[in-house]
Amino acid sequence: MKNILNRLINHETLSREEAKNVLITISNGGYNNSQIASFLTVYMMRSITIEELAGFREALLELCIRVDLSAYNTIDLCGTGGDGKDTFNISTLASFVAAGAGIKVAKHGNYGVSSISGSSNVMEKLGIRFSNDNGFLESCMDQAGICILHAPLFHPAMKNVGPIRKELAVKTFFNMLGPMVNPSFPKNQLVGVFNLELARMYAYLYQNTDVNFTILHSLDGYDEISLTGASKTISKTKEGMLNPEDFGVNLLTQKEIEGGTTIEESAEMFTTIIAGKGTEAQNNVVCANAAMAIATVTNCSPLEGFQIAKESLLSGKGLLSLKKLQELSK
Repeated sequence: MKNILNRLINHETLSREEAKNVLITISNGGYNNSQIASFLTVYMMRSITIEELAGFREALLELCIRVDLSAYNTIDLCGTGGDGKDTFNISTLASFVAAGAGIKVAKHGNYGVSSISGSSNVMEKLGIRFSNDNGFLESCMDQAGICILHAPLFHPAMKNVGPIRKELAVKTFFNMLGPMVNPSFPKNQLVGVFNLELARMYAYLYQNTDVNFTILHSLDGYDEISLTGASKTISKTKEGMLNPEDFGVNLLTQKEIEGGTTIEESAEMFTTIIAGKGTEAQNNVVCANAAMAIATVTNCSPLEGFQIAKESLLSGKGLLSLKKLQELSK
């Protein structure tokens, strides 16, 4: 690691193979905590290259515990996090709304590192059981239309990194990797990223796969559609811009989509919104993101997707998916 760190400090970059090998060595306990922390810190000081990101991704996918959900045409709705915006759990709520609309969702998530309450924090608070048992996950898919893939259960190789990320409490390149290492290898992916540079890198990496993808970035910095301004979208076949009016809704303010200040508050907010009792702003931002998942899978327009999502949320279908998952978790 000393050699690697010296090279990185001297502004050199790693090849794909070197990046992959570093992560495999980390997983094998080959480096101490100080070395791992230093390695993570370097990438907060400079941009990661496509080759490095690809190598890290290959390592995690090679080492993960795979789950077979190939019988379902699944999508994962996942943001990188790390946008520093502290919104409520928009992509997780959008996942349940999409599931309520008949889209099969394999939601990959983790505890919050740079945010107050990550997807897993809220799911755990609401009594959702985390499991990597294939039978249980298939039951969730069949009965709720969604299953929760809690990252640490599928990426045991990263147990040496988890506590260090928690102590650092800032975004690292693992934020960038999260959406790309879903252990069920979904056929569709909706991913929000925290800057345009990363959107380009994701597009480049996904172009070389058979995944049907949509990448999102709000130009004012959100890793999802925020409806606080325009959003950039990139898919396999096209690029574009989406504005609130494309969903038939008004521009929102940042204040309207802020999250809770504790996990308890976040879970309470989640329950209120999924029950269809959120504010118009909360409902709209959730449905806009669910709309893009629906559009990615079905090829409908964002506006059509939004109308389907709104119906799922306000008719209680999204809530039904959550309740079914809670029942299965007992």
